[in-house]
Amino acid sequence: MLLNDFDKIVANLPYGDGFKFVSHILEMDEEHVIGVYHFRESEYFYKHHFINNPITPGVILIECMAQIGLACLGSHLMREESGNLDVVFTENHIVFNNTVKPGTVVIVSAKKEYFRFGKLKCLVQMVDENEQKIAEGWVSGMIVNAQNTGNND
Repeated sequence: MLLNDFDKIVANLPYGDGFKFVSHILEMDEEHVIGVYHFRESEYFYKHHFINNPITPGVILIECMAQIGLACLGSHLMREESGNLDVVFTENHIVFNNTVKPGTVVIVSAKKEYFRFGKLKCLVQMVDENEQKIAEGWVSGMIVNAQNTGNND
């Protein structure tokens, strides 16, 4: 089966299956990306956060927004670069409005605010499958060639 360009980006993200929070990309261009992740009930962190009332940790929600907004969009913007790309997450400001329970599907939209000298800053928003706002804010990071960071694994 041949992968489309969006599927190739998701498949080549530098994260293992247990820490990849992107199911698929719905749309993407030079200015924005919209991606989806399904938080399965079997996710490893639900067993411990919180016992008898599991919710998705905020740091995981931020990671999901960064993987879609920075890693996927950054990979698309740097697609002409040769070699593997790494995303170095640098800063964020996120406001949470709701929690995410096991089994929830989230949709992350990210709009490029700027991209220069390898630094990408995006305005991000996360909603659930019922379009309830979960979180919004911004994330930024550096998109670099893995050969330049010493991460050639």
